[in-house]
Amino acid sequence: MISIVGYLASIFLGISLLVNNELKFRWINTVGCFIFIVYGLLLNAWPIIFTNSALFCINSFYLIKIYRTEEDFDILEYQPGDKIINKFLSFYSKDILQYFPENKQPSLLQDIRFVVLRDMVIANIFEAALQTDGTAIVNINYTVPKYRDYKVGKYIFENEKKYLTNKGIKNIFYATVCNKNHEHFLQKMGFKYQSNIGKVSMVKSLMEG
Repeated sequence: MISIVGYLASIFLGISLLVNNELKFRWINTVGCFIFIVYGLLLNAWPIIFTNSALFCINSFYLIKIYRTEEDFDILEYQPGDKIINKFLSFYSKDILQYFPENKQPSLLQDIRFVVLRDMVIANIFEAALQTDGTAIVNINYTVPKYRDYKVGKYIFENEKKYLTNKGIKNIFYATVCNKNHEHFLQKMGFKYQSNIGKVSMVKSLMEG
């Protein structure tokens, strides 16, 4: 029974090394350290207890630092053919296809185009075609792996809600959501499922609240 606790702690620590997001890494690693502390107590193994207690404190320090750090967010609009945008899309092309397999290069058909800067670094790219009824059909809303901690999403859909409505957007619509992680993210952001045979479609009304 005690060995199971040790294996569980090892699994958490191993998983933490596989994630590419610092916040997730710290949380998963912290859980692993805590379980190892319990494991050490069960074995009365003080080296294990001391080592993982130190790591637990270090992780806790950085988690507090992450949550207390005030980052600068900004929206920057762009035009099709912008070299830095094409470079960005090319660099992340394989990962983008995991979330938006039907995504095309920026085109004149997309009425809404902007990137989200996070401490002056491009963290997200957003494109949507605006319909006459105020529905923005999303072509791409991609956040780079490093910044997938919901902050960018909250910034777009909550902090900059007025920016979107000033563009004439009443609803934001995803015709096809094909990635489970993305689907989970949209649920967190308040998107609701919309009936669409054979596809997972989701929509968020900006007129609510």
